[in-house]
Amino acid sequence: MNSAAPALTPTTRALAWCLHLLVIGLLSLAAVRAVTGERPHAGWIIAASVLCGLTYAAGPVLPGVRRSRRAAALWLAAVGACWTVLLALSADGVWVAFPLYFLQLHLLPRRAGVAAVVATAVVAIAGFAVHQDSFSAAMAIGPALGAAVAVAVVWGYQALYRESEHRRRLIEELTATRADLAAAEHTAGVLAERDRLAREIHDTLAQGLSSIQLLLRAAERSLPQAPQNAARYVDQARQAAADNLAEARRFVAALTPPTLEGTTLADALERLCTTTSARHRITARFHLTGDPAPLTTAHEVALLRIAQSALANTVRHAGATTAEVTLSYLGDHVALDIVDDGHGFDPTLLPASDPETGGFGLGVMRARTQALGGTLTIESAPTHSPRPTY
Repeated sequence: MNSAAPALTPTTRALAWCLHLLVIGLLSLAAVRAVTGERPHAGWIIAASVLCGLTYAAGPVLPGVRRSRRAAALWLAAVGACWTVLLALSADGVWVAFPLYFLQLHLLPRRAGVAAVVATAVVAIAGFAVHQDSFSAAMAIGPALGAAVAVAVVWGYQALYRESEHRRRLIEELTATRADLAAAEHTAGVLAERDRLAREIHDTLAQGLSSIQLLLRAAERSLPQAPQNAARYVDQARQAAADNLAEARRFVAALTPPTLEGTTLADALERLCTTTSARHRITARFHLTGDPAPLTTAHEVALLRIAQSALANTVRHAGATTAEVTLSYLGDHVALDIVDDGHGFDPTLLPASDPETGGFGLGVMRARTQALGGTLTIESAPTHSPRPTY
């Protein structure tokens, strides 16, 4: 009934209506007993009952009583004054004290509510004793016991309400946290998938398109003097385009790399070296050491992609004539070494990656190895002597 009171729920509305009916019933009982019992001042008792009922009924209607504790306190004072008049006229008014306890505890602050309940109980006991022309301990038990029960019920309800509100807030926070976590996981998944696709595209489509570009340039240079060589370069470019088309379709179908389908990692690396030697002016040779052990698809794909990227860098940047690719099985470890005889570079002075010029290869290879718990080592120097590349 005020801003500080808990919001009404279907249960609290039902309790409020029960309280209203209890007040009306007790006031009606006092009026009816005054008439049927032919008591003196029956008319005044009825008038006091009606006045008390009207004053009480004004509380739920007036909006200020619901919003302000001050207005609620004034309304309770008016109801209490009317009830005191009724109690002075009839001993039956003592029963109205019980619903007043609940109103006072509900609408007033904790200490003020308890003080109002104690004052109401004292007035009820005194008024009832006046009508009996005597006082005994039994007269105080009823109002005092009713006050104690009202305090226990209201405080218990308030404690349960606070606990319920606390749990509701915790549930809301948990729901919000789960929603945030789901959004974060979704974002992380999107970023991880975007990073994976970027690595795949760089190591397959981008390298393949670069190879096609080199082959077509070679064909262009050979066309006037050696048409047969130009035709061979064009045929190799067409084959590279077909391979890249297969890779693009794999992205759509989300299948394993075509170069690993139905074959081993060693066979795929040997075929890579053969293809690289056939398409470019470099001799790439494959070596296998140790006893081959089964690897997961993720490890095989990562090693194949790293080899593709490393050989592509050798073709484009190293100016090498030979490259050696060695796959070594060392017990529970596997190593992939790519060595070429081209001119080296300073690994600490690499240019920044750029969408136009590239420069993503080493970063992609490092990301692949780190994602699987491996390490990538680059040993190079700006010389013309043979050097280990990756």
